[in-house]
Amino acid sequence: MPRVIAKADNLNELNQAFAQSPLNHPVFINSVPKCGTHLMRNIFRMFVPVAQQYHDEFIQIPILRQHLRAFDGAHPKLSWGHLLFSDESAMAMKGVQQLLIVRDPFDWVLARARFFLSDSFVGSMEHLKGGRVNVEQMLNMMIFGIHQRAPSLLEIYTHNAAAWLGTGVKLVRYEDVIRQLKQLDTPDAEAFFRDLLAPLGPLPSDWRERVKIGSDRQHSGTARENLSGQPIQLPDELPTMQKQLVEFAAPGLRRLLGYF
Repeated sequence: MPRVIAKADNLNELNQAFAQSPLNHPVFINSVPKCGTHLMRNIFRMFVPVAQQYHDEFIQIPILRQHLRAFDGAHPKLSWGHLLFSDESAMAMKGVQQLLIVRDPFDWVLARARFFLSDSFVGSMEHLKGGRVNVEQMLNMMIFGIHQRAPSLLEIYTHNAAAWLGTGVKLVRYEDVIRQLKQLDTPDAEAFFRDLLAPLGPLPSDWRERVKIGSDRQHSGTARENLSGQPIQLPDELPTMQKQLVEFAAPGLRRLLGYF
């Protein structure tokens, strides 16, 4: 199994500075990998008692059966992971309020490449590190996948995002969260976070302070600036040809997710 090396945070301790209301039902933060999972998790952690946060594991389908207690309605928990759609995951989510975090596939290609090339990821990509492939080759691998090593963009977005749509999940676009974090003092941001955090209960008056702490990038071990060992300099925007390849590989996907 691949390993993710991320620095520890002290959000559990910072959580204690705020009055916390009990969680009344299970809440699961589900996401396509590399779509702001840690950002969303850390924000939500500032609004839920630590005792009701499921820190045992980052839940994924291979270990789902061992962690079904995270979704027990009699003992509500906030949990998180990358849970693809299947019969077992659908049954596990019955009665659970689920948020589904996605990202513009154009930006996702870059984020995935950046992560795989970093020292924070230890797995089947070691042979690609150290500048052994050029930027465009790496980006194309992120789009089309690597035989027997990594699934394609279409496979990941199909099973981790598209297949969940229309089943009662709350779709959250990473870019919307980032935009509102940049204008946190506005009425629009308050309305956005009131809706986003609704599964946790009423929005407390000190919500901005909590959001600022949870969204501080120093607490995210997978934020871009906290990754190490990336000799290839990736562009800030996906090149035109690779954008065309995304549309070829996954036609209609961006529109389905609300990216026009």
